[in-house]
Amino acid sequence: MKTTLFKSILIANRGEIASRIIRTCKKMGVRSIAIYSEVDREALFVKQADTAICLGGNSPSESYLNQDKIIEIAKNQKANAIHPGYGFLSENASFAEKCRKENIVFIGPHQEAIQAMALKSNAKALMQKSGVPVIPGYAGSDQTLKTLTKEALRVGFPLIIKAVAGGGGKGMRIVHAKQELSAAIEAAKSESLHAFSNDELLIEKYIPSGKHIEFQIFGDQHGNVIHILERECSLQRRYQKVIEESPSPALTKSLREKMGAAAVNAAKAIQYDNAGTVEFILDISTQEFFFLEVNTRLQVEHPVTEEITGLDLVQLQIEVAQGMPLSVNQNDIVSDGYALECRLYAEDPAANYQPVTGTIHQFSVPKVEGLRLETAIESGSQISVFYDPMIAKIIVKDKTRQSAIQKMIYALSQMVCLGIKTNQGFLKNLLEHTDFLEGGYDTHFLDTHHKDLIINKNPKRSNALASIACTLFDWNERESKRTLLKHIPSGWRNSFYEPLKEAYKTAQDQQITCQYRFQNGAFSFWIEDQSFEVKMVSITGSKIHLEINGMLSSFEIVKNKTAYFIHNESTGAIELHQQSRFPEIKKEKKPGSYEASMPSQIIKILVQKGDEINENDPLLVVSSMKMESTIVANQQGVVKNITVSEGQNVEAGFLLLQIKEK
Repeated sequence: MKTTLFKSILIANRGEIASRIIRTCKKMGVRSIAIYSEVDREALFVKQADTAICLGGNSPSESYLNQDKIIEIAKNQKANAIHPGYGFLSENASFAEKCRKENIVFIGPHQEAIQAMALKSNAKALMQKSGVPVIPGYAGSDQTLKTLTKEALRVGFPLIIKAVAGGGGKGMRIVHAKQELSAAIEAAKSESLHAFSNDELLIEKYIPSGKHIEFQIFGDQHGNVIHILERECSLQRRYQKVIEESPSPALTKSLREKMGAAAVNAAKAIQYDNAGTVEFILDISTQEFFFLEVNTRLQVEHPVTEEITGLDLVQLQIEVAQGMPLSVNQNDIVSDGYALECRLYAEDPAANYQPVTGTIHQFSVPKVEGLRLETAIESGSQISVFYDPMIAKIIVKDKTRQSAIQKMIYALSQMVCLGIKTNQGFLKNLLEHTDFLEGGYDTHFLDTHHKDLIINKNPKRSNALASIACTLFDWNERESKRTLLKHIPSGWRNSFYEPLKEAYKTAQDQQITCQYRFQNGAFSFWIEDQSFEVKMVSITGSKIHLEINGMLSSFEIVKNKTAYFIHNESTGAIELHQQSRFPEIKKEKKPGSYEASMPSQIIKILVQKGDEINENDPLLVVSSMKMESTIVANQQGVVKNITVSEGQNVEAGFLLLQIKEK
């Protein structure tokens, strides 16, 4: 087979995966071509590429899913190949075919393999023929409610309903009882139709205590297929992964060999010829494993495998796409040490992981041996409503699982990401949880332990320390600007006994009153029933060093108008809002008004003007940052006014509709 070396590769993606691919292109001496939407114009990956071309638009359909525009740019730039990364067009068989017709290499598996795995029902049937264990269930063509109900009752409860064209948890429902079945089927069909233009479902026996184990597979165009060990991906929220690790603490040597062999059989069944992943569910109680799906692309968590094997999976992708045989065989694959990856998201874990938008004013990661960061974020970067809210992937490698976890906890304690809510503290709590440390967790772990993982372990003290840091940060700024009466002590008053005051509110609306006095070069603070003796050591830029009750502490502070974003290794990231000394005039919210809680797109309007509404009736379906949610009525009434239309993008606080009482 002829080998063709690529001179230029267009990267049909954005964010951290675009940066990751650019890095390997530079390593291989290949020209990288980035494409970007309007909102990504100033993004880091755009600056890193050798060439960058604007696609126009902001939404995925206008930009990173615009197949014709992407291929046009590739042709104009004389790109030999297109690397799709993950998401967007990475598993789109029609796009792979368009590339082939234009004599542009699609860096991924051949389109027939993508097509074969695109529908879960087809994939399941094909795997069953190849001797790969599959979960008992129904994947037939008769999709009537009657047949689906009948088959569900045959499978038994609990069961799981999945969209055959699904992914990322869309069109998926767990059903525990017969009375839940009809509603779950209708909801899954509706969500699947909107997300994938296909409302077909499959039904499977649900494994209540399972481990999500995936095997990295790799094939070339010469018939060689190998697996590159496993990744444990059981820690998920909304069916999306949060932490991945390898080796899995759940696998014995024997079980690893059996699952690896099954993964290779699955790849051979579709003549697989690039990077991919075979996903399994492992029943903890029986140690049986079953096929879930094949992801026909590079996975988000591929750095975990790279760290324990020393391989560059993106380079391997490019080499086999050029027609080269795999440079490694199965005997070469050996695990060295242990690797762990955490996904840092712009989201609020306490609000059901609701994604957030805004500016990351300060972003820095400590220098730690064995720490790897994959991101396209820097200080000043924007998290927009249009794309996935992942900020970065933090990867550590060490000799043992325990030492890698310890290193990751340290990295999360020292990492600074200020300006918006993130899951940084949540990740740290998760890593410190006893069940995680012992490896005894399953796919329900985050749901079961959610309350334990979102708590601030000492909120009273943490908020007090943050308010002291903010107060002295401002005090120093005022002092540096003083030009008159410098001989008078700061905060001088007619009554010496009356302390100075500052008031703050936390992001959870908790009031903090901070009283303090400056005397003899030091500060005394009183916050509720806590007292602190504080000395200011130094301030450099956004970093303030304080001695608090004899202990030196450092705080990173970003101030945006009256909002303060504070980070300290013991408190984590805290958001405080300075309160005005004057009464605040609040905008009155009209009864029956429903507003967007965050920037969103209106997916579906479920009611019409004049409709009678009961409490908990669904009103609208909105989407933000790849997450759909349904807004429901909190009262009885009649729809008075609808102020949005389907497909419209709205900002946070935008009025969506109004309901008046009957």
